[in-house]
Amino acid sequence: MTQPLLQVRDLVVRFGGRGKSATTVIDGVSFDLASGETLSLVGESGSGKTTIGRAILGLAPVTSGSIGFRGQIISGVSRARRRELARDLQVVFQDPYSSLNPSMTVGDILVEPLAAAGVAGGRARVRELLDAVGLPTDAAARYPREFSGGQRQRVAIARALALDPAVIVCDEPTSALDVTTQARVLRLFKDIQQATGVAYLFISHDLGVVNQISDRIAVLHRGKIVEIGGARQVATAPRHEYTRRLQMAAPVADPAKQRERRELRQALLAEGRS
Repeated sequence: MTQPLLQVRDLVVRFGGRGKSATTVIDGVSFDLASGETLSLVGESGSGKTTIGRAILGLAPVTSGSIGFRGQIISGVSRARRRELARDLQVVFQDPYSSLNPSMTVGDILVEPLAAAGVAGGRARVRELLDAVGLPTDAAARYPREFSGGQRQRVAIARALALDPAVIVCDEPTSALDVTTQARVLRLFKDIQQATGVAYLFISHDLGVVNQISDRIAVLHRGKIVEIGGARQVATAPRHEYTRRLQMAAPVADPAKQRERRELRQALLAEGRS
């Protein structure tokens, strides 16, 4: 049996002190991520999905449980080891503008991780990266403020790809974009995955979005996974009531269907209170 690329086992994350004063944000979460796979973590704001991504990246403390990468435990490792892992574990954040240094050109932004890792031929690699995300070569001489939101997100994706990572944590990467741009960026994610074999941990509050990109979906509610399965199964035949609520909340273009979903969601909420 092939070993998963990323393994999360019984992960617990608590903040704010010890014992009863601590707040449990993640409560016993377990999942695997395979090479070339997209696993989406979906849930409402406060469900814990972003904290899981941060824990994997070493940006949030792990109270108990473990996170493994290529068979080695990486939770609680040294800063030096974290710097090594940065070559394989990258992130694309929700707001591309705040994650890009406004005083640096796009070329310098893309060269920075290459230089830090001691990779030669940085400028040639910048041209490759810009081409990979569908931006012209002259974008390297421009600043983030000169681009649209969708273009800035392409720059952020290019930066994440710079060191050929094995896993990219995508933290609400399309939520700040309009519907048309969102669809283009999702298509870009798919194209890059097909070309490189990178795995995505895709974090979103929108079940409609993750249905378009996921191989599997894990539904988070109050720090726990309440449902996990193939994207088609979760989208068309959700088993958990909370997943059905998320599905009903996902926007659709047809007003009649949207109204039907809203009525069904209200019925489910009423049923849950009874």
